Amino acid sequence: MITLEPRVAPSRLLLILSPVLAIVLMLAAGAILLWLMGREPGQVLYVYFFQPFHEAWLWLVRPEERAMWVYTPSEVLVKAIPLALIGAGLAVCFRANVWNIGAAGQYTLGAIFAGAMALFAPEGPAWVMLPLYLVAGVLGGMVWAAIPALLRTRFNANEILVSLMLTYVATLLLDWLVRGWWKNPAGMGFPETRDFAEVFHMPVLLDGTRLHLGGLIAVVVAMALAVMMARTIRGFEVRVIGAAPRAGAFAGFSQSGTIWFVLLLSGGLAGLAGAIEVSATIQQLQPDIAANYGFVAIIVAFLGRLNPVGALFGGLVLGVTFIGGENAQIFLKLPKNVTGVFQGMLLFFLLACDTLTRYRVVRVRVAGQGDA
Repeated sequence: MITLEPRVAPSRLLLILSPVLAIVLMLAAGAILLWLMGREPGQVLYVYFFQPFHEAWLWLVRPEERAMWVYTPSEVLVKAIPLALIGAGLAVCFRANVWNIGAAGQYTLGAIFAGAMALFAPEGPAWVMLPLYLVAGVLGGMVWAAIPALLRTRFNANEILVSLMLTYVATLLLDWLVRGWWKNPAGMGFPETRDFAEVFHMPVLLDGTRLHLGGLIAVVVAMALAVMMARTIRGFEVRVIGAAPRAGAFAGFSQSGTIWFVLLLSGGLAGLAGAIEVSATIQQLQPDIAANYGFVAIIVAFLGRLNPVGALFGGLVLGVTFIGGENAQIFLKLPKNVTGVFQGMLLFFLLACDTLTRYRVVRVRVAGQGDA
């Protein structure tokens, strides 16, 4: 029988390099997959993972029409912002051994709450209305995360299943709103709301790009969470409860309080990401606003070693896969689902590398019935 045995002293170097090794293995496995599909691996991998760092220009079919600027490195950062925000919150949540798998639903509720603010709030100056808009997004995510927190602490319900199922409820709620009460009467039948007023648009940081203030917010949030985890009693409590709940109970730490804290924190940041993304990119609510950010952010959290600052790196890597996937659709006519395959392989190899770094594979002889 083959089993896993904890290593006495796992290599710190391998623990640090595990995400890099996972990326290399993902590229190798992706190359094999593309070869089996009859594609040129080098060309596809270049478009996926290197072209997003160069200015890509797509000329329209009719030469008399002007060129359309498609993707630049700034677009990678735009994709990375919501991933980094959600991933930083999930990193703290997972460190407490609380598995919030419903960040996509909390992202959607944050966008709904913030969208209600943008659509129905009275007019006011941007320096007042935009912060209130972002706060509404945080509250929306926290409200949705409070449901699995309550059911886990009150009825010992599994937060994985509850948070995951709530994701689909949130998606249907958004769809119902944009096709019903909040539908734009001048939208020619499309399921969308009115455009948000300009005071609710995220300020652009770099002219000529879509890089917005959310990037600075993501960096500040990640740094603040890293300080909290490393330098505060609350962060110590989260780490102790996650590693040894009984030891935390003897130390006087509340497991229920920690569950509430990390779920509300991760839900609030997911809601903030939803509010920022909608404000910065489409300035209205539509049925599909998430782009699977909530689920992909799980990979971001693990790629960042469950460290909020590491989530910035993880968000950047996964942002490259999003932009690269869209480039591959345009230039190479590859299906969109190939992006999900690359992302899934990355998570698989990351977990495999972590497991083999902390454990070793051993063979155990099992006595037969005749040996009893």
